[in-house]
Amino acid sequence: MLDIQAVDYSNQAQADALLMLLNAYAQDPMGGGEPLPAATKRDLIAQMAARDGVYSFIAYVQGKPVGLVNCVEGFSTFAAKPLCNIHDIAVLSGHRGQGIAQALMQRVCDVAKERGCCKVTLEVLTGNERARNAYAHFGFKPYQLDPSLGQAEFWEYKL
Repeated sequence: MLDIQAVDYSNQAQADALLMLLNAYAQDPMGGGEPLPAATKRDLIAQMAARDGVYSFIAYVQGKPVGLVNCVEGFSTFAAKPLCNIHDIAVLSGHRGQGIAQALMQRVCDVAKERGCCKVTLEVLTGNERARNAYAHFGFKPYQLDPSLGQAEFWEYKL
């Protein structure tokens, strides 16, 4: 049976599960192929807990953590409302294809509505067809304003 729980960052078991799931995702080729740095493992939970706009959910199957979603609330100036960005979503490899990601996305959307968000966003690699299919199945689509101008891209500038 699938059980999705909001993460209480002060709960050590949930904090450990979050780090385990995120580290597994980081080591996956779609997550970069490298384990989380020691400093990230040491600091992440406290940093997440210190931010009101950060929240997470863990999916459990028979009491074992198998999926994770980390959300970061932002703000849409065009809508004058908060938005929810799915920053990380991951399901352990042995549990993929069982609807866990769909259930995690549904929980995120339900909570985002409760929080008054205007939309839920996420980023995905173009080569991650499995994830792209899961997101499209849920109803996500690439962002664009005018099709003649193309789709929006996610860019970064590292500090």
